[in-house]
Amino acid sequence: MLRVGTDPYGANAPDVTVMPVWSETGLRQLAWAEDNRRRVDRMTKGRVAYIYVPNTLLRGYVDFSRYYFAQIGKEAAIIDGRFNGGGMNSTDMIEYFKRSLSAFIVTRDGEDFPYPRAIYGPKVMIINESAGSGGDCLPWYFKHAGTGKLIGKRILGAGVGIVITPFMDGGFISAPAMSDYCPEGTYNLENQGVPPDIDVELDPLSVRPGLDPRLEKAAEVVMVELEKNPVPRPKRPPYPRYQRANEATGPVHR
Repeated sequence: MLRVGTDPYGANAPDVTVMPVWSETGLRQLAWAEDNRRRVDRMTKGRVAYIYVPNTLLRGYVDFSRYYFAQIGKEAAIIDGRFNGGGMNSTDMIEYFKRSLSAFIVTRDGEDFPYPRAIYGPKVMIINESAGSGGDCLPWYFKHAGTGKLIGKRILGAGVGIVITPFMDGGFISAPAMSDYCPEGTYNLENQGVPPDIDVELDPLSVRPGLDPRLEKAAEVVMVELEKNPVPRPKRPPYPRYQRANEATGPVHR
């Protein structure tokens, strides 16, 4: 219980009940991701989206859906897979990243909008050595599908999945149970990880005052690629005049 007021003697100060959270981790992670999103917006003048994927479980899919689809008006995207805690395989995220422009929908009012809904321009993913399991799979699929460049450091290389068996006393046992291999016939993640296309060290002199060399490099690379491969912006064709065909054939009687 806290008493909050402007008077130092407590006059007219209401009592407020504070319910503490069990951990600050989620709040701090959200603040970090939101700060990164604002920085990317400033560095790219609003042209590039920033999507942080904290894991490949419920929280990761919720954040992906919230941040990706809220920014489909952007021209390009930076996907941040750093510190990804893993979970499930995430090929469905890659399918959204790989969507291409098929058509524009014309309405009576407002601007035309592209379809299917997606971010169509270039994409890069930031990775680091503190992501593993499903956090290994996500950048591997990203690279294998040719979605874009990986920037940062080689990821953990812990791609073997586990099964968990609960006990009556509330404990559990886990055991390695699944892995994946490439179509070429080689195991692709365990004890190897995924190397970046562009290796970026964390310079202590830059990190200490609050800079993020990997984020800044990602913004630089994606902007260069966006200038080379701009998002197509077709011009709306004039509306067809179907009555001309009727004029040529004469009136139709029913």
